[in-house]
Amino acid sequence: MTETDLDALLARVRERVTPDAAERDRLRAAATDLAERAAAAVAELPAPADEADVLQVGSTARGTWLAGDRDIDLFVRFPTELSNADLEEYGLRVGHATLPDGREEYAEHPYVKGEYDGFDVDLVPCYDVPDATAIRSSVDRTPFHNAYLDARLDDDLTGEVRVFKRFLKGVGVYGSDLRTEGFSGYLAELLVLEHGSARGTMEAAAEWTPQVRFDPEDHGVGSFDDPLVVVDPTDLERNVAAVLSADNLARFQHHARDLLAEPRADVFFPPEPKPIGADEVREHVRRRGTAPVAVAFDAPDIVDDQLYPQLRRSIDGVERALTGRGFEVLRSTTAATDANGDEDGGGGERGDAGDSGRSRRAALLLELSHRTLPGVERHEGPPVHVHDHAAGFYGKYAGTDAYGPFVDDGRYVVEREREERDAVALLDSDLLFEAALGARVETALREGYEVLAGEDVGELAESFGEELREYFEPRV
Repeated sequence: MTETDLDALLARVRERVTPDAAERDRLRAAATDLAERAAAAVAELPAPADEADVLQVGSTARGTWLAGDRDIDLFVRFPTELSNADLEEYGLRVGHATLPDGREEYAEHPYVKGEYDGFDVDLVPCYDVPDATAIRSSVDRTPFHNAYLDARLDDDLTGEVRVFKRFLKGVGVYGSDLRTEGFSGYLAELLVLEHGSARGTMEAAAEWTPQVRFDPEDHGVGSFDDPLVVVDPTDLERNVAAVLSADNLARFQHHARDLLAEPRADVFFPPEPKPIGADEVREHVRRRGTAPVAVAFDAPDIVDDQLYPQLRRSIDGVERALTGRGFEVLRSTTAATDANGDEDGGGGERGDAGDSGRSRRAALLLELSHRTLPGVERHEGPPVHVHDHAAGFYGKYAGTDAYGPFVDDGRYVVEREREERDAVALLDSDLLFEAALGARVETALREGYEVLAGEDVGELAESFGEELREYFEPRV
């Protein structure tokens, strides 16, 4: 690789992801119209709510959005003397007046989401707090992020941010929602600001050894356990990279090194993933010779940022329950369709919580070495010389149907009958609920679920084709 190769590629990517003048003008006109509608609706509110102002935030406000993106975020900042209930009521009132066909969504509090002139619009109420350390909900700090970056990003840096965001999207680690656990737009912008360019950020990241820490405003305080720490310049108690998982940080480093070694456009613009078919899943199962089992069910009626942590807690609990009974779990994964029955996608810069209130499916998939276990299991007791404990163990099993007790390596051992020999039977019984499940997932499972095993997991491909492709054909 030469510098020219990579620089030429980054220049082409930058040109491709930079919105043209027509797109900029169209977005500016739409944002202006929406802000005027919202301001007019605010003026109709009773005092002191009528003192609220309307602010465009996010990537389209900062000029860092990618060509073709269609998102406009408008915040309505209300006086802090309003109660939470009033904030929600007036925020929804302004939202519906601005977006008459919009629908209500819920993150930390309700907001209105809709479409206008081909753009996806979020209209979000927040409090007009004096600084980011005085927030009453996480969205209250967003205007401070906007102001901080607006004062520091010039045209050259915004172009570098676009290139970096496109890289993160291309390698699948962009999105601060709790499904993706990746880089937020704000984090991407701060990293480019720190390193001066997309290339500089990737070159630095290729050499990182976690824990990596950046403190743009030299707050000099804050103790964080995360692998990447970027102290929020507007809030010294917050790590901007807190959502980023260790695995996604590692993936980012891998792809940064890979791009630096071999510059190529498909890193930024990979082909769309093709869902796997049921026959392909069955072929993978036959080829691997393992015993996959899946629990499929109607997902609980909660937003994505609640659902995915619940699914992860549940799969961890089921895996512990199986391994605790002697089954070997090679790998596991979770899946959920979106509100329309399709596979769910990643989130945007604010970690969009997603839709709720509509039917969707979910699955817990575990791949076992074997579906069934032998009829006996080895159970080791204490060393014979530990008199009291050893005598108790011996007395418990002597004269029973167990094999033993006998002595092996200086301790009592028995081989006793195994209670649960079939993983499918275990998961299809009340023993499933002895696992540490997410509370809402447990409630959903109690309403009914289906256990699929072996080649039958291919039936999941209709709903979870992309996730099963990712599972059976894993890549960094």
